Amino acid sequence: MLSFLKKLFGSEPIPWEELKKQKAIVLDVRTPAEFKAGHVKGAINIPLDKLPQNIKKVQRYGKPIVTCCASGRRSEIAAKYLKQAGVTAWNGGPWTQVRNHLRTS
Repeated sequence: MLSFLKKLFGSEPIPWEELKKQKAIVLDVRTPAEFKAGHVKGAINIPLDKLPQNIKKVQRYGKPIVTCCASGRRSEIAAKYLKQAGVTAWNGGPWTQVRNHLRTS
């Protein structure tokens, strides 16, 4: 039952400290206007609908990817898509949550 819930809600814990050490790439999949209004410092903006034509670019980064958006729904879709393409990816959820977790001291 627990494994079913983890799959359903994606509750696998995100290894934030490890992602910081590996200098994970933050991929913000919101629209350019949303991104311009506020984003994680150093994040790359590729809107979700543009991700398929940019998949090779993302694969070339060679680092883990943390996806983010406004609420976590688009970033969840993006992370699943990236994983299917062989990219190590995590759904970070809302961009503000990612910013708080990856902020350096």
